[in-house]
Amino acid sequence: MAGMIEFDLKSLRFRRIAVGIFGLMMLAVTSLHPVLLAAQTRDGKVRSQHGDWQIVCKPPPPGASTEVCAIVQSVTAEDRNNVGLTVYFQKFSDGNQVLRVFAPLGVLLPPGLGLKIDGQDVGNAPFLRCHSFACYAQVTVDPNLVDKLKTGKSAIFIIFQTEEAGIGIPISLAGFGDALAKL
Repeated sequence: MAGMIEFDLKSLRFRRIAVGIFGLMMLAVTSLHPVLLAAQTRDGKVRSQHGDWQIVCKPPPPGASTEVCAIVQSVTAEDRNNVGLTVYFQKFSDGNQVLRVFAPLGVLLPPGLGLKIDGQDVGNAPFLRCHSFACYAQVTVDPNLVDKLKTGKSAIFIIFQTEEAGIGIPISLAGFGDALAKL
């Protein structure tokens, strides 16, 4: 990414948190904590665990006959409990696939969200909207990116809190391919 600030991931410690977070309308803040890890699914249930990913489903919306499911993973920085991400992947009946990443409030919006998979720059996406609980970036996923997510070992999502301070948050891709096959 042009203008990317280098950062030392070894100095950041991260812990995996298995939190089922499901979509914009399903997030319900359960405390005053400003990050997504303080949210849980509303009417959503974890259907299965695949490595570090969960398949979370909610009942069908009015007029629909099938439940709505997504692949979800949430992480937070151990040394910065207010910095975390939730990655949400959903397939639609029309064949489109969407990757949506929720970041904490206070993220610098203009640089957007960067993504590296196994150390290789994949690109970035603009933040689309901020709500009272998070800001999110969303992209329609092409087959090339799906293959990278299925075969990769780790992804690093990069957010900025200031123009000078890029924060790389690693997300494990272990189990993504299995979860996608079951979605």
